[in-house]
Amino acid sequence: MRTPMTTAWCSRCGDDLASGPHAACAAARDLEPPRYCQRCRRRMKVQVLPAGWSATCVEHGALSR
Repeated sequence: MRTPMTTAWCSRCGDDLASGPHAACAAARDLEPPRYCQRCRRRMKVQVLPAGWSATCVEHGALSR
Protein backbone atom coordinates (compact mmCIF):
# COMPACT_ATOMS: atom_id res chain seq x y z
CA MET A 1 0.00 0.00 0.00
CA ARG A 2 1.35 3.41 -0.98
CA THR A 3 1.44 6.26 1.49
CA PRO A 4 0.38 9.63 0.12
CA MET A 5 3.09 12.19 -0.51
CA THR A 6 2.87 15.13 1.86
CA THR A 7 5.66 17.24 0.38
CA ALA A 8 4.64 20.60 -1.06
CA TRP A 9 6.73 21.98 -3.90
CA CYS A 10 7.42 25.56 -4.96
CA SER A 11 5.45 26.35 -8.11
CA ARG A 12 8.24 28.58 -9.43
CA CYS A 13 11.56 26.82 -8.74
CA GLY A 14 10.35 23.28 -8.03
CA ASP A 15 12.19 22.91 -4.70
CA ASP A 16 10.68 21.59 -1.47
CA LEU A 17 8.85 24.42 0.31
CA ALA A 18 10.24 23.21 3.65
CA SER A 19 13.83 23.56 2.41
CA GLY A 20 13.95 27.27 3.11
CA PRO A 21 12.35 30.63 2.44
CA HIS A 22 10.87 31.20 -1.00
CA ALA A 23 10.25 34.95 -0.69
CA ALA A 24 11.75 35.69 -4.12
CA CYS A 25 9.60 32.96 -5.68
CA ALA A 26 6.45 34.32 -4.02
CA ALA A 27 7.22 37.84 -5.27
CA ALA A 28 7.88 36.59 -8.81
CA ARG A 29 4.68 34.53 -8.83
CA ASP A 30 2.67 37.76 -8.61
CA LEU A 31 3.89 38.55 -12.13
CA GLU A 32 4.41 35.18 -13.82
CA PRO A 33 2.62 31.82 -14.10
CA PRO A 34 3.59 28.71 -12.13
CA ARG A 35 6.19 26.46 -13.78
CA TYR A 36 6.01 23.39 -11.52
CA CYS A 37 3.02 21.51 -10.09
CA GLN A 38 2.86 22.08 -6.32
CA ARG A 39 1.50 18.58 -5.75
CA CYS A 40 3.86 16.39 -7.80
CA ARG A 41 6.78 18.66 -8.87
CA ARG A 42 6.25 17.95 -12.57
CA ARG A 43 7.08 20.69 -15.04
CA MET A 44 3.80 22.12 -16.37
CA LYS A 45 2.81 23.15 -19.87
CA VAL A 46 2.33 26.93 -19.63
CA GLN A 47 0.61 29.27 -22.06
CA VAL A 48 0.79 33.02 -21.52
CA LEU A 49 -2.13 34.98 -22.99
CA PRO A 50 -2.79 38.74 -23.18
CA ALA A 51 -5.54 38.39 -20.55
CA GLY A 52 -3.73 35.93 -18.22
CA TRP A 53 -2.18 32.47 -18.35
CA SER A 54 -2.97 28.77 -18.20
CA ALA A 55 -0.78 25.98 -16.82
CA THR A 56 -1.46 22.26 -17.12
CA CYS A 57 0.00 19.34 -15.16
CA VAL A 58 -0.41 15.96 -16.86
CA GLU A 59 -1.27 14.40 -13.50
CA HIS A 60 -3.39 17.07 -11.78
CA GLY A 61 -4.99 19.10 -14.56
CA ALA A 62 -5.20 22.80 -15.39
CA LEU A 63 -4.84 26.05 -13.51
CA SER A 64 -5.60 29.45 -15.00
CA ARG A 65 -5.75 33.15 -14.27
